[in-house]
Amino acid sequence: MTVEVLTSKKGPTISKYIYGQFAEHLGRCIYEGVWVGKDSDIPNNEGIRLDVVEALKAIKVPVVRWPGGCFADEYHWKDGIGTPAERKTIVNTHWGGVVENNHFGTHEFFHLLDLLGAEAYVNGNVGSGTVQEMQEWVEYITFEGESPMSNLRKENGSESAWEMKFFGVGNESWGCGGNMRPEYYADLYRRYQTYVRNYTDKHVYKIACGPNIDDYNWMEQVMKIAAPFMDGISLHHYALTGEWEDKGPATNFPEAQWHSLIDSAKKMDELITKHSTIMDKYDPEKRVGLIVDEWGSWLAVENGTNPGFLYQQNTIRDAMVASVTLNIFHKHADRVQMANIAQMVNVLQAMLLTEGEKMIKTPTYHVFDLYTHHQDAELIDTYGETQESIDYTVSKKDGKVAISVCNYGLQGKETVSFNLPDYSFNSAEAWIVSANEMDAHNTFENPEVVSKKSFEDFKIDGSTVSLTLPAMSVTTLLIKEN
Repeated sequence: MTVEVLTSKKGPTISKYIYGQFAEHLGRCIYEGVWVGKDSDIPNNEGIRLDVVEALKAIKVPVVRWPGGCFADEYHWKDGIGTPAERKTIVNTHWGGVVENNHFGTHEFFHLLDLLGAEAYVNGNVGSGTVQEMQEWVEYITFEGESPMSNLRKENGSESAWEMKFFGVGNESWGCGGNMRPEYYADLYRRYQTYVRNYTDKHVYKIACGPNIDDYNWMEQVMKIAAPFMDGISLHHYALTGEWEDKGPATNFPEAQWHSLIDSAKKMDELITKHSTIMDKYDPEKRVGLIVDEWGSWLAVENGTNPGFLYQQNTIRDAMVASVTLNIFHKHADRVQMANIAQMVNVLQAMLLTEGEKMIKTPTYHVFDLYTHHQDAELIDTYGETQESIDYTVSKKDGKVAISVCNYGLQGKETVSFNLPDYSFNSAEAWIVSANEMDAHNTFENPEVVSKKSFEDFKIDGSTVSLTLPAMSVTTLLIKEN
């Protein structure tokens, strides 16, 4: 197949925040995944494990969403400040019924962000929290002057306020966040967001709780009632192999589930298209961003693990899901302003898995590594032949064109040619993530089964570059202008 690349046509910017992460107090994401404590033998910085930090820095994580998820609407932030040994313990009723000691709280979260060089996306408690509680948390985090909450933050060891770029007013208010009707939530959002104040000259980007999957009525009602008061509205969609009650395994799955998971991921395009049409009705200037702050594969938990911990293996199939979904976000870059894959470590479609002092990078991690070139790049329009198993995206930044191609077919190689008639080049470099088995994955015993490797199977002929792509692969080609 041949694709024409319109490098001279101006396109929208692919926000780096599309590559955001999500870290919930769920299973072993925070505890063991991010936080090991200051006394741990695992190398750490003030309790935060350094191998995880270094791995995430390498893929340029731009933003982290915390503390949930469903956990956010039962999280009371004052439980997680002060001397750790004196912090209140609670039961994590949503995720496994385990005791939460609150050793990882607001100060630890912002220290993690400092280590990563990432922005904050804090999710506030609407479901079981008060307006005052939310207002005081924003004040505690962002106010530099003399105030009760600012003084409390200083007493707890942080003289300076932090920058909080994004704030979510509730989470899944249609479900675990309160089982609300859209009209009721919209009115509640208008009230709560009033007290998410800008204590500095830096505007806090306020995100409303949007719909679950294809609940178009939720989007309609919340946009109609509350659009002028929001900067963004969320959307959640997970890729499944079957029904919610019958999720397939992460490994040793039948071939039909390879296809059904990818088909489920591809539904993201339809969802964004239809929800964006509703948003256009109330926001034709596209001021309000669509924030896909939960996405990824949701599969059966690994045998022998707590079912409430959502720990699943991560295979080359998940790499296909990541590539296809990121390409969809790029396609809708004029509306999608942020996305947060679920989740960062040890939960669902994770970047990293840990076991004691060991850590491995997943196939999904390596796709995010391949795609760093698209962060804050200009989307380039294309046209030409299509092929069922081939999905791609093209962008331009700093005098370089990045072409990422996914071949999610299970057999045989495919040759894809990209013609760039308005772009002068004579050299390129490329990398690939691929596997020979459809459930190939990394383990703590064999951590490099699926990894990023140099790719040489391409050729340049004038203004055309052709790639011969193996099945089950994701490739990024970087072309530098002469």
